[in-house]
Amino acid sequence: MEYDVVIVGAGPSGLAAACRIRQLNEELSVVVVEKGSEVGAHILSGAVFEPRALNELFPDWKEKGAPLNTEVKGDDIYVLRNEEKAMKVPNLFVPKTMHNEGNYIISLGNLCRWLGEQAEALGVEIFPGFAAAEVVYNKDGSVKGIATGDMGIGMDGEQKDSYMPGMELHGKYTLFAEGCRGHLGKQLISKFNLDADAEPQHYGIGIKEIWKIPAEQHQQGLVVHTAGWPLEENGAAGGSFLYHIEDNQVVCGLITDLSYSNPHLSPFDEFQRYKHHPVVKQYLEGGERITYGARAITKGGIQSQPKMHFPGGLLIGDDAGTLNFAKIKGSHTAMKSGMVAAECVVEALAADKAHADLDSFGTAYKASWAYEELYAQRNFGPAQHKWGNIIGSAYAFIDINIFNGKLPWTLSDPVADHAQLKPASEFAPINYPKPDGKLSFDKLSSVFLSNTNHEEDQPCHLTLKDASIPLEKNLPLYNEPAQRYCPAGVYEIVEEEGGDKRFQINAQNCVHCKTCDIKDPAQNITWVVPEGAGGPNYPNM
Repeated sequence: MEYDVVIVGAGPSGLAAACRIRQLNEELSVVVVEKGSEVGAHILSGAVFEPRALNELFPDWKEKGAPLNTEVKGDDIYVLRNEEKAMKVPNLFVPKTMHNEGNYIISLGNLCRWLGEQAEALGVEIFPGFAAAEVVYNKDGSVKGIATGDMGIGMDGEQKDSYMPGMELHGKYTLFAEGCRGHLGKQLISKFNLDADAEPQHYGIGIKEIWKIPAEQHQQGLVVHTAGWPLEENGAAGGSFLYHIEDNQVVCGLITDLSYSNPHLSPFDEFQRYKHHPVVKQYLEGGERITYGARAITKGGIQSQPKMHFPGGLLIGDDAGTLNFAKIKGSHTAMKSGMVAAECVVEALAADKAHADLDSFGTAYKASWAYEELYAQRNFGPAQHKWGNIIGSAYAFIDINIFNGKLPWTLSDPVADHAQLKPASEFAPINYPKPDGKLSFDKLSSVFLSNTNHEEDQPCHLTLKDASIPLEKNLPLYNEPAQRYCPAGVYEIVEEEGGDKRFQINAQNCVHCKTCDIKDPAQNITWVVPEGAGGPNYPNM
């Protein structure tokens, strides 16, 4: 199928790009392919949303009914000292990027559903349930489009009765907006050497729940962030969020930097511990957990951004790492990158240029407010890694609040997250408390709430380059950390009768967070797309 523009991924950057293209030229044909069962099914974010890009894309978004229902009314930031004690940080000492006046607490999934409706109203075709499985190239090496995956292939590789071949979608330009650690984006970065001048990308794993809480504990519009315990206790960095949205609901979550060194650490279990702290427990106690999910985030900043253009295509949004870690926000910068991409593509097509390397996008992106913002706050993430949450935040306060990000140096963060892991023998095992079933829970009951489902008889989408590494290398050296860094119980070491051990992959549980692809110390696990519509079905994340 031939289009002017093919877009991979119906997230904020992909949908913003699609809408902007049709706003600028309604004659251009645009298609968006989305691996989730519907637009928004695979979207997970905190999310406090800064509406700057949305104001530009749809100035009348309020009249159009965009689901921005809860304006931020207050910001509380705590340093958790231990499992009982906390210190509230005075507003005077908070980096200004953490102030949220004028922002909204939203479901990013619902915003994407709304953006999808706007895109379709503008004439964009959207194909949910179709996973972009491979990049299609022209003879000259430029990107021609993508091919969706075949459906109805059994675990044995043979066609089943339900077999339906994939289809090729060709475009004069293809925009890759897959989100963090995009499967095709990763291939393109390697093929075109897009990261030649960039530092390694850095990531966090965000685990999130939605709770329905008693009305007397609810303060609609309140934003609470924490740093310190529990992660700091085990030598890790990161922080938590707890946002009071409408309908007596709160969203709470923990972001664990994937730069941690202790292979015994479990981000999932750290999150369960976090909910027992009195600062958090006061809001959740007596409530009901409704939804669970997890997703990696790209947080390396501009130091880690690859070149975003190549012959025939562009990387946008978190496929290229546009999140602003200093703000703990990325939707507005992702949308802006998509809008800038749209403008460059429309200009190229008006000049009858197809499959070109649009270096004009590199120039236009660097001239945008999104890049200006990321540049000013470029040192936040490296400072956190170098000095920890507390001293790193103190540095950020000086850098951002006093010097407006104009200090004449750029901090470096040159070691990839997977390379930070140290042998298990250097650390004492961590004995996490058993879940109480009221505030804390196990992985399997959590995955159940994510509505995750895959067709069981299909090839495993979690592939191993070398099947011997988990047992022969990762188990003796790191106590096979996949058992713990995965927030969905996908990876297990199973002991057979007779004492033999087996590495088991429960691909049915996978919530598509991509942490295994990022954190495996041998870089032995490659996440590829399963059949379209597989994975989580988040209703409100």
